[in-house]
Amino acid sequence: MQTLPQIDPVATAIAKLAERLSYVDVEQCLTERASGRVLAEPIIADRDSPPIDVSAMDGYAIRLADLSQSQPHGVAMRIAAVAAAGAAPPGLPPHEAVQIFTGAAVPTEADCVVRREDTIEAVHEVKFVVLADSLRVGQNIRRRGENIQAGQIVLARGTVLSAPVMGAIATFAPMQLLVQRRVRVVVLNTGDELAGIGQAVEAWQIRDSNGPLLETWLRQLPWIELVGRRHVGDSLESVMSAIAEQLSLADAILLTGGVSLGDTDFVPEAITKLGGETVFHRLPIRPGKPVLGASLSGKLLLGLPGNPVSVAVTSRVIGLPLLRKLAGISPMEEAQPRCLLSEADEKKLPLVWYRLVKVAQDSAVRLVDSQGSGDLVSLAQSDGFVEVPIGASGVGPWRVRWW
Repeated sequence: MQTLPQIDPVATAIAKLAERLSYVDVEQCLTERASGRVLAEPIIADRDSPPIDVSAMDGYAIRLADLSQSQPHGVAMRIAAVAAAGAAPPGLPPHEAVQIFTGAAVPTEADCVVRREDTIEAVHEVKFVVLADSLRVGQNIRRRGENIQAGQIVLARGTVLSAPVMGAIATFAPMQLLVQRRVRVVVLNTGDELAGIGQAVEAWQIRDSNGPLLETWLRQLPWIELVGRRHVGDSLESVMSAIAEQLSLADAILLTGGVSLGDTDFVPEAITKLGGETVFHRLPIRPGKPVLGASLSGKLLLGLPGNPVSVAVTSRVIGLPLLRKLAGISPMEEAQPRCLLSEADEKKLPLVWYRLVKVAQDSAVRLVDSQGSGDLVSLAQSDGFVEVPIGASGVGPWRVRWW
């Protein structure tokens, strides 16, 4: 009997919620200020690249027949002209050579560029010391349109304008681009026990770590605009009021805490009473099982558990692709590399297990010793986490996400 692949419950949950989310609006942006934004329309090449045949290196442009019809090597030619980058190509008289630099236009009569290293140069002539049989037509010439031809798509809609992409944008794009508006995100940290950074705390209180964690991560995403972060008390009225107030400002609200089954966990009820649709609540994962995903008027409501390791993991695994969906980024899911653990135990769970890892000096990836989802120390010492499938164990290879 054929073994069927196991359905990924996390991917299924993300896909179902993504169907209910709406893309943010589009807007015009100056191309020179578009770094990090998301393209809302494809970029089309307005001309061939290269736009003309150009030299791939410094050397001499010749007719290959002029070299091969003379001596097999050691032939000298007069230097007829110099071809520099940014200048129109000069003419090439018969049996002569044109000195040419990298990126310069190749004379239309030339069919080969000989490297400078294969010549002996004088003031007005150049001697070729390379065997003619070792050369070929088109050698060291980058042909017109070999990168892309005019009218072809350079960049697809949904592309994030990273540093390498901006190089192509500068070459082919107009002065202004149509981009997706930045996704407006609000972070709500629930819990009466929370205190701020540096505040005096009693033994039964904790300082809020989830807020700074999420804020730092979100500010690293240039297509996100963090429009607010606030603390919310443990009452149904407080949670409902905070969500309703922030919905008018945000495309997505990330909540921490208040999503489990305790008497003070009001997030699920608050979302329901506000008319939101809960698509999933509790997934077979560790850490982060209580995570909740909902939508309201095409906007994202994501309830993350209260423990910091759970927040760090679920924000990346579940929050990131859903935010990418709102932003119009394609594909919604980032490609996940895989890695082998240098050391692994045989522990396994009937859940998807996200385990913290660290890259050692010898480049080996090792598990981080962790005391659970509340262990901020182990989280701070990690470089990311691996995804161990349901019921699996060993060294992998497992999908890995880096912070």
